Amino acid sequence: MNIFNKEVSKNKAFIFLGRSGCGKGTQVNLLIEHLVKSGDEGNKTLHIESGTLLREFSKGTTYTQTKTKTCIENGILAPEAVIVSLWMKYLDANFTGVENLVFDGAPRKLNEAKLLNDTLRFIDIKKPVVICVNVSRDWSEKRLLGRARKDDTRESIDRRLAWYETDVVPVINYYKENSDYYNFIDVNGEQPIDDVQNEIVSKLGLNL
Repeated sequence: MNIFNKEVSKNKAFIFLGRSGCGKGTQVNLLIEHLVKSGDEGNKTLHIESGTLLREFSKGTTYTQTKTKTCIENGILAPEAVIVSLWMKYLDANFTGVENLVFDGAPRKLNEAKLLNDTLRFIDIKKPVVICVNVSRDWSEKRLLGRARKDDTRESIDRRLAWYETDVVPVINYYKENSDYYNFIDVNGEQPIDDVQNEIVSKLGLNL
């Protein structure tokens, strides 16, 4: 795959998916570094992290903002409409039509995936690249328990891993089944960080 094929799109969208603890955030940052080195001069890359957008939104005092805060505090996924509205607000403020886009850990529901597809078509980005950082449930669970973060309780971990099976796996299958519209890359996440990085950039056709 050569992601800089101009016949596809002058700028690209990347969608990172994977179980909690798989290292998506690290790989997103490494990919952005490679895009800066390998892309067209002057092209910027926008990092769209839904969790960050939600947390910032929930700091407000409107009714929908306080409802969103309650969702976060209780470990409930926010409605698709809230997520998509935050994407659109961010894109409206930051996207000028030439930047690459990296979506980090989203979409998390099938309907979100379809709405994101409509959004990307609307802003003239063709054939997004979906990167699935694939790790087993046991591997993810051990990783989450081992990092000892305050929010990584057994209950929280079990809930997030259950979400992945019920909500995210159908999203992944949707992307796999629509190869005419997406480039899907499956990456072994149970490797050292550098090896995961090398596998991603190799499959994207980027130079190390």
